[in-house]
Amino acid sequence: MSDAVTRNAASVESVIRARRDAGSGALVGYLPVGFPDLDTSVDAAVALAENGVDVLELGVPYSDPVMDGLVIQKATQTALERGFRLRDVFTAVERIRARVDIPVLVMTYWNPVMQYGVERFATDLASAGGSGLITPDITPDSAGEWIDVSDRTRLDRVFLAAPTSSDARLRQTVSATRGFVYAVSTMGITGLRTDLDAAARTLIARLRDAGARTACVGIGISNPEQVRQVLEYADGAIVGTALVKSLAEGGVSALAETASALSAGTRLN
Repeated sequence: MSDAVTRNAASVESVIRARRDAGSGALVGYLPVGFPDLDTSVDAAVALAENGVDVLELGVPYSDPVMDGLVIQKATQTALERGFRLRDVFTAVERIRARVDIPVLVMTYWNPVMQYGVERFATDLASAGGSGLITPDITPDSAGEWIDVSDRTRLDRVFLAAPTSSDARLRQTVSATRGFVYAVSTMGITGLRTDLDAAARTLIARLRDAGARTACVGIGISNPEQVRQVLEYADGAIVGTALVKSLAEGGVSALAETASALSAGTRLN
């Protein structure tokens, strides 16, 4: 386990706070592992890191992606049809980390982790150089085993907060989270939106009141201006659908251009 810890990149929180302290903000980029194939998904993740993305979020393809919009659903279905296996996540993380020094979080529904074994999953992720998990479908009060295991393996655990969350739930989420709190900008599934809900700004303010040191906004962010707007009040902007769409339509080169354009929105000064 000591070898796994020494292979980790700088912590997610330290990267985000460094960007904030520099008068900017962090860009978190999502892509599914195995889309359109494993090798290309690794190249795509590296391209994000080389074009202004500060933290990578690698999605685990899942057969019942209840939070994902049509673009991401189609991509993850393609990955599954082309033979994605859960062990490919650790292969991808290790290969990405061998090429770029950037924190890599894995976004996964909880069932695959349970099926694999929580302890085993965490150990393999840490050994590959991963930074932690984003778990959209479990709450801290039902994540006792993961909290214990992540403490032992020193992995980050990113829980979600929604505009509908009570103040007590937000305090519990902030207390259990390590890395950043994932603030859901609007209720519903991921995808492109012309306007981000004003609820996101209010949610971030409530998370600050609950003690959050780092909070990033996701769902619906698709262009540099929206990134810039979010970073006026949040520590990071999370982009997924726009990146997956670029990769699907134009390959890695188009993805790199999109990431570079989005990263321009992080320059606030």
